[in-house]
Amino acid sequence: MIIFQKTLRNSISCTGVGVHSGNVVNMTLKPAAAGTGIVFRRLDVAPEVSEIPALYNTVSELVMCTTIANAANVKVATIEHLMAAFSGSGIDNAIVELDGPEVPVMDGSAAPFIFLIECADIIEQELPRQYIKVLKEIEARDGDAAAILSPGDNVSIAFEIAFDNQRIGRQSCSFNMRNGTFKNELSRARTFGFLGELEQLKSMGLAKGGSLENAIVLSGEEVLNEEGLRYQDEFVRHKALDAVGDLYLAGAPIIGQFHGYRSGHALNNKLLHAFLSDENAWCYTSEAPVRASNVGGAYWPEQKAAAPITA
Repeated sequence: MIIFQKTLRNSISCTGVGVHSGNVVNMTLKPAAAGTGIVFRRLDVAPEVSEIPALYNTVSELVMCTTIANAANVKVATIEHLMAAFSGSGIDNAIVELDGPEVPVMDGSAAPFIFLIECADIIEQELPRQYIKVLKEIEARDGDAAAILSPGDNVSIAFEIAFDNQRIGRQSCSFNMRNGTFKNELSRARTFGFLGELEQLKSMGLAKGGSLENAIVLSGEEVLNEEGLRYQDEFVRHKALDAVGDLYLAGAPIIGQFHGYRSGHALNNKLLHAFLSDENAWCYTSEAPVRASNVGGAYWPEQKAAAPITA
C-alpha cells in the first residue's frame, strides 16, 4: 500500500515560554511543499541564515533537550516534543517559524502541538511517503543505557526506565505507532524532573521557564503538581514520546522496532548516526508498514535500578 505525503492545510500560530530561556516565543506552523521535510525558520535573524532542516546530522547539542543548528550556528532548541507531534500526526512537510531560539514548551507534552496540527488540518500531497526500513539490528550503548533498532513490520516503540526513586521505580511501555496511537497513548505525557535538580539548573542559568505548569516535579517521592499524574506510568511514556521525536530526525518514519532502556536524547541521536551510516542496515521504501502486534519482551539487565536521571 502506498501512502502519500502530508502537510498542513493552513498556517496556525501559538505563543509560549521557552523552558530553558524563560523567554516568550511566538511560533507559527506553516504548510510546505512535498519533499521539503520539517524545516525550522528563525524570524529574528537574517533570512539567508534563518533555516535549519530538522535532521539527525543538524543536531548540535543534546543537554537537557535536542537542539539543531545550521552552518551559520543559528540554533533552535527543545524541538523533540514538536517533532514527536509531527511524527504522530503523519506530517512529512512543514515550516516552523519562530521569533526566538527555542520551541515553546507549552505544558511539557506534545498534546498542545497535536491540537495545533488538528486545528490547521492535514492535507495529502502528490508524492508518495518514503519510509526507512530497518534491515538489521543496530545498537548504541552508554554504560548500562541502550538504544536499539531492529527489523519489524511496523513503526514500533518500546521503552524502559529504572529509577531508585520509588515513586518512579521501573516502568516499561510498548506501542505500535498506528493511527491514533501517539495521540491517545503518548501525546499527553509530560516531561519530569526533581525539585533539587530544577533549583540547581536555574542557578546555572538553565530551565528558567521550568515550572509546575510545564513539567512533573517530584520532591523526594511526592508529585508536587496539584492535578497529579495523567497516566500511572507517565514517566516512561514521556521518555517514549521523546524517542518518537528524536527518531523522526532520521528524515522519515522508521519501519522497525525501537527499544530504549534508560536512553535519552544523546543516545537516541548516537543510534541514528550508527544506523544511517551503515548502508547495510536500512533502505528506503514507499511501501507502507503492515499492522503488527505490539512489541513484546523485556530488556531489564541483571543489575540494580540506576540513579535518578533528569527527563
